Amino acid sequence: MSKPQSDVDKRKQISVRGIAQLEDVNEIKKDFNRHLHYTLVKDRNVATVRDYYFALAHTVKDHLVSRWIRTQQYYYERDPKRVYYLSLEYYMGRSLQNTMINLGIQTSCDEAMYQMGLDIEELEELEEDAGLGNGGLGRLAACFLDSMATLGMPAYGYGIRYEYGIFAQKIRNGEQVEEPDDWLRYGNPWEKARPEYMIPIHFYGRVIDTPEGKKWVDTQTVFAMPYDNPVPGYGNNVVNTLRLWSAKSPIDFNLKFFNDGDYIQAVLDRNLAENISRVLYPNDNFFEGKELRLKQEYFMCAATLQDIVRRYKASKFGSRDAVRTSFDDFPNKVAIQLNDTHPSLAIPELMRILIDDEKLSWEQAWGIVVRTCAYTNHTVLPEALERWPVSMLQSILPRHLEIIYHINFLHLQEVEKRFPGDCGRMRALSLVEEDGEKRINMANLSIVGSHAVNGVAAIHSEIIKKDIFKCFYELWPQKFQNKTNGITPRRWLLLCNPGLSDLIAEKIGDQWPVHLEQLQQLKQWAKDPTFQRAVARVKQENKLKLVQLLERDYGVKVNPASMFDIQVKRIHEYKRQLLNCLHIITLYNRIKRDPTANFTPRTIMIGGKAAPGYYIAKQIIKLICAVGNVVNNDPIVGDKLKVIFLENYRVTLAEKIMPAADLSEQISTAGTEASGTGNMKFQLNGALTIGTLDGANVEMAEEMGNENIFIFGMTVDEVEDLKCRGYNAYDYYNSNPDIKQCVDQIQSGFFSPGNPHEFQDLANVLLKYDRYYLFADYESYIKTQDRVSAIYQDQAKWLEMSINNIATSGKFSSDRTIAEYGREIWGIEPSWEKLPNPGSAK
Repeated sequence: MSKPQSDVDKRKQISVRGIAQLEDVNEIKKDFNRHLHYTLVKDRNVATVRDYYFALAHTVKDHLVSRWIRTQQYYYERDPKRVYYLSLEYYMGRSLQNTMINLGIQTSCDEAMYQMGLDIEELEELEEDAGLGNGGLGRLAACFLDSMATLGMPAYGYGIRYEYGIFAQKIRNGEQVEEPDDWLRYGNPWEKARPEYMIPIHFYGRVIDTPEGKKWVDTQTVFAMPYDNPVPGYGNNVVNTLRLWSAKSPIDFNLKFFNDGDYIQAVLDRNLAENISRVLYPNDNFFEGKELRLKQEYFMCAATLQDIVRRYKASKFGSRDAVRTSFDDFPNKVAIQLNDTHPSLAIPELMRILIDDEKLSWEQAWGIVVRTCAYTNHTVLPEALERWPVSMLQSILPRHLEIIYHINFLHLQEVEKRFPGDCGRMRALSLVEEDGEKRINMANLSIVGSHAVNGVAAIHSEIIKKDIFKCFYELWPQKFQNKTNGITPRRWLLLCNPGLSDLIAEKIGDQWPVHLEQLQQLKQWAKDPTFQRAVARVKQENKLKLVQLLERDYGVKVNPASMFDIQVKRIHEYKRQLLNCLHIITLYNRIKRDPTANFTPRTIMIGGKAAPGYYIAKQIIKLICAVGNVVNNDPIVGDKLKVIFLENYRVTLAEKIMPAADLSEQISTAGTEASGTGNMKFQLNGALTIGTLDGANVEMAEEMGNENIFIFGMTVDEVEDLKCRGYNAYDYYNSNPDIKQCVDQIQSGFFSPGNPHEFQDLANVLLKYDRYYLFADYESYIKTQDRVSAIYQDQAKWLEMSINNIATSGKFSSDRTIAEYGREIWGIEPSWEKLPNPGSAK
């Protein structure tokens, strides 16, 4: 047993730490000035605040680089099995603060900037969000990269370096307006271009038979230029890589262009090739958009697969350096995870490489592909499943269409053997859909070409087995798994909520950021008045910060003692922001009926982007803004109720919202939300959830107990039963006076006096075309909201529930999710090994 430290020993240790930090601070100041002078070519007389941000970013990146190189050397020496995570979206947010935290240099950087008369928070605010995702799927990919690095997994993210991310949302006259998200306009200090690894990507052309086999000829070529971004693990000196591809024109310029007079046209034609990585598509409503999206998907898959094969061949193995020529070991060294169907073309592309380029037999190649690839499904909504027209594939990717047809032919032969004469099953299991325009079902291709298929929450995984992919589950039950989503506790607590992080560390130590299950220990203080007061104080400080932001950005004065009731996510009918809006209108009508009644003050905030072509979603935003305009300007309401639509919701804004939230709205129709991860971020930061038994809400309720969550509405089975019986919205409208009043106000112009018919289409959705059964859940929702209000007035009870939420959020760490992927799909164990510090001996 170790001897307890004496006070002298402790003082010596603190002194040594102080000297080390002083050296760090001085080093950071020196590096900062060096970058200001030599990288940015500025001095303090002419430098702007943005220059200071870039100088700090380059300084922090210096601390990454040796770790980054050392990590890649380590992987080369050990030649482990590597994970390749393919995603068309990465919603990374900002990198500066996250990198400082993961490297353990935040305090030193903060002190260095202070000594130089600079405010580090002001510098952090100047970093552009890398908005390369639409919502949950892209943010999940970002959390997974963080966890793979923190767990020491040899992993690479692959995606597209969109020049313009998802649009910046502006609210003008209560309507969403899209502006370009030009996130690269000032440059990106974190990325490193790698032109030496540029890869040719082919489109169009035709397929010919040759004595050596099939050949894809007469193609148009675009080059994929890689940009590498570091992904640091937390406190372990591991730095993995996110490689993003940018499209570059293959056109070489020479003097003949001048002679032919085609020089200008040749320059302009470069743009056509480079459009592939120009912009992230938020929706696919137009044919042009679809064609470009297909090109984006193939571009990413083809570049990535060629890169994976190059790395596999060049890896060090055995006792000597050599080029691998056999692909027998490929599935033992490579794991490819398809994040939804967007990268599903990786399956026929890997087949093309193995058969056409590497001359493997079909049987060999197919065995390798299936053992290597795995597929994550993210949605149960039929309209969201990708189906590419055969005519488009025939034009753009003729060789891949041939391969897909042959995969389908052999697959259906197996189905016929298992289920002879079952035409209905054959149709359901086919990769080719023959109804109407002939299409390829990319989800079916992903299942057939993968050894593992997973949903992202327990209830979602059951739905895909029993409903969406029922026939595939009956064919291959062993393929189907569940991997409940998670979030990284580094960004979603340590970074965004330092007050709560410090409070937790005082109670249970500082290992919880990598062992989130340790938060269970907090349960013992859930009823402790002293700890409750400390949690309440942190929450109030976070709310006050948000109040300042709301007043500055929206001109709305908010009551900081009110309940902060928040729903932030993509605007979509299934997420039911419209149900939230009905609740707002109901509360408003109650206050107007009896202004003196006991009322729990609320500030209701709704945020999220609607796809530019999604008319109803944009109308929902417009209605929320119109209702807010009436409510916020009614003197009778005062500060009892405020409504704010949060403009341009993104990762950086989420980091300010989650710590300040009291109530989290997770109110999708049961059976429609695959998982959700916003629900987990709110829970981790101590907000209570009102929600349906949908997605990860089910498992959250299991972890914390129903007494610590507000569950309402129909279950999945009850929704199905209602669908079978037939849903008539008018039955509810005619029998519930509150619903009738809300709908009448919406369609009479009460909230749009300048245009009485402004929201008639929304009224029609509610009364005639509602696929998400809002009125069926309305009464349960309102009653549960009343219970929320009552408990909020009992702050001791509310804080007890809040602490229990925090204490039971350990399951929802992305570290747990990634460890499960590693063990059960990729065949890779997490490694908690810490790599040596840079500068130390190998």
